[in-house]
Amino acid sequence: MQHLSQSPTDPGFVQNPYPFYDRARRAGPLFRWTEYDLICATTHEAVNTLLRDRRFGREPIAPPPVPEHLEPFYAVEAHSMLELEPPRHTRLRSLVLRAFTSRRIKALAPEIAALTHQLVDAFPEGESDLLDTLARPLPVTIIARLLGVPEAMAPDLLRWSNAMVGMYQAGRTRADEDAAVAATEAFVEFMRDYVGKRRSEPRDDLISHLIAAEEDGEKLSTDELITTCILLLNAGHEATVHSIGNGVKLCLETGARPGEHPDLLVEEVLRYDPPLHLFTRYVYEEVEVLGHTFRRGDEVGLLLASAGRDPAAYADADRFLPDRRDGPANLAFGAGLHFCVGAPLARLEMQIALPILFERCPDLRLIATPAYADIYHFHGLERLIVAT
Repeated sequence: MQHLSQSPTDPGFVQNPYPFYDRARRAGPLFRWTEYDLICATTHEAVNTLLRDRRFGREPIAPPPVPEHLEPFYAVEAHSMLELEPPRHTRLRSLVLRAFTSRRIKALAPEIAALTHQLVDAFPEGESDLLDTLARPLPVTIIARLLGVPEAMAPDLLRWSNAMVGMYQAGRTRADEDAAVAATEAFVEFMRDYVGKRRSEPRDDLISHLIAAEEDGEKLSTDELITTCILLLNAGHEATVHSIGNGVKLCLETGARPGEHPDLLVEEVLRYDPPLHLFTRYVYEEVEVLGHTFRRGDEVGLLLASAGRDPAAYADADRFLPDRRDGPANLAFGAGLHFCVGAPLARLEMQIALPILFERCPDLRLIATPAYADIYHFHGLERLIVAT
């Protein structure tokens, strides 16, 4: 197995990580990333295989000790279904899916369209950052409405979420950790109060439905409910913000437009420039996969973005083709047991918002070269300066 070196905070990598992924795939389906001291999967077949193999999961065999200053953050993470395996994951996910139904998500379509029009109506004259005018407010407002959280809280939700996901960024500092803990404590305090109100005054919102959801006589505890709401709020907009920004950037750079099949364009955006590039799994038993013997307790990285550019899976994999129909389903939202519960909502928001944006703003153009933020293993723009 080859060892490859690449700093995830190197400016060149931040702006364009794909040449490194190309080099990594040429090394084989697995390589060791020196900076992470982590075996990583590179090809679509390898990433898809490990995502679906139940001998690999999210919970570590022997969790490392938590530093005292990070205890509030990890106290919340302890109840996150994103970090759990069956049977706790099964119970939490089934309860969430009883409230977070496909019918409820599809019913949001008119609301997403109306909000997109409102945001476009409010575009300022001249130059503006499309992340601030559309990509951020759209998904955070929709997920707030879905949960039943006041829309006026949107700026706080964005601030708390950005601070919390900073815990997963390469090269995080003590200042990043302190900001994440402060955000976690503020978020928990708000949600604990809000959940209490919804217990006594239920409404037709997701929080009330989560409170009422029951499986085999079990309900979500208050701590589980708070963590689940925080997870849905964070995951419900973070990836969508990046995906909308990346998608608009690609359309403006290539001249592509949603056309008659916005669903195809959205899938191509998610394949070509996904919002999350690296996800990890732990090994639960000694197993030989992809020519390598993994030991119990090992950690493996899954390069979702590398899988999307795999020429063995997609013809002209390095070309952005908005009407692409070839190849397997992209892995931007994972696969298997931990497939993102918010994926249908993210896709729906993009499928509705992008056509409206380009129909309403046919002369939309870039004013400055888009710059990606130094937030790996996420991959989203720092700014997207445009004029209409």
